[in-house]
Amino acid sequence: MANRSVTRTHIASIRNQRQVRDDLDSLGFAASKLWNVARWTAERVWSETGHIPGHAELSSYLKSHERYADLNAQSSQRVIQELAEAFKSWYGHRQNGNQNANPPAYRKHGDQHPRSTVTFKEDGFKHDPEHGRVRLSKGRNLKESWSDFILCEYEADPDVDIENVQQARAVYDRGEWRLHFVCRHEIDPDPPGDAVAGIDLGISNLAAVSFGDEAVLYPGGALKEDEYWFQKERAKCDDSASTKADRLDRKRTERRTHFLHALSKDIVAECVERGVGTIVVGDLSGIRDEGDTGAPRNWGDRGNLGLHGWTFDRFTAMLKYKAEEEGIDVEQVDERGTSKTCSVCGTEDGSQRVERGLYVCEPCGTVANADINGAENIREKVLPSLTPDGGDRDNGWMAQPAVRLFDTSTGRVRPQEQVVDREP
Repeated sequence: MANRSVTRTHIASIRNQRQVRDDLDSLGFAASKLWNVARWTAERVWSETGHIPGHAELSSYLKSHERYADLNAQSSQRVIQELAEAFKSWYGHRQNGNQNANPPAYRKHGDQHPRSTVTFKEDGFKHDPEHGRVRLSKGRNLKESWSDFILCEYEADPDVDIENVQQARAVYDRGEWRLHFVCRHEIDPDPPGDAVAGIDLGISNLAAVSFGDEAVLYPGGALKEDEYWFQKERAKCDDSASTKADRLDRKRTERRTHFLHALSKDIVAECVERGVGTIVVGDLSGIRDEGDTGAPRNWGDRGNLGLHGWTFDRFTAMLKYKAEEEGIDVEQVDERGTSKTCSVCGTEDGSQRVERGLYVCEPCGTVANADINGAENIREKVLPSLTPDGGDRDNGWMAQPAVRLFDTSTGRVRPQEQVVDREP
């Protein structure tokens, strides 16, 4: 297999924290101020023209602004780009029917600015891996005499190589600054085998995996419970920008991220064990497409909440980079029709999904878990030789998939019988 180039983010502590803290604080405050200036500018353009300005338009407005020169030019551009992306995300949520979504807010805690993350691209930092140091550029307004940069001495995990750094980020986390290095690494893994696995993503079962002769379900109950709890606690906050609300939002994001990491890690491990060389994932980019009535599809209160609260593309991105480290390719395919079609004989009939979790095909007599049937259809999209032909393929495994649940006590995914505790 040819070498692959992968991007990884490594976190490092700053050894000379006390010496560089004030300078890093000034950059973090400057990033928040620039965000607020860009936010105010975007709102003015929006109210006068009726459209939300994008990254390029906002940058052209603000290049001559005093706050723009507080940071290195590339760092300022990244702040404005983040704001434009936040507006785009909010607008997408509104289009998808989430009326509770709010546009990006100003970065203020009362009269104080928080310390925002500062990103340094190729012109904004100089890395010295031999001595474990990185030089971060200041903006023109914050340079004093010879002090045109901040020299940070860092310490990373001994098993991590900080090399081929593409970006460096100064991140304020729990009372101190840390460095996040975005590095490019060359890897040359051999694939575990040439088998193919199909994955159907959904709401009740976040992932259903078909290996062609066995299957695994990953229910999303633990994640849903978290989402409901955090929403209720968030609603109790008097001020949406309060310290408590920020803490809840941060904790919610951390819990969701950990869940998705644990899920994707376990799926890749299952694929390695079974000699899978290709994973096929259903592309859910059109999951909210308008139905026959011209209105956005309504998946019910719980379904809509699940769709708003969980990003399928983020999970797929995690799955891809974990899989490529094992030499496994990940392909995305159109999943339209996969939930209504029998994976054994190819009959397409929406009425065959008699219940949410049950699929019954009358022509060939197949009885299957509905999500596993969809996952097998997705798998077969890259296996034309296995296109359903109504043959005598054994399909009993489709009705009895293994179930793996997220164990909140350990933060890991385990087989069902190891984490479910039932009273006698």
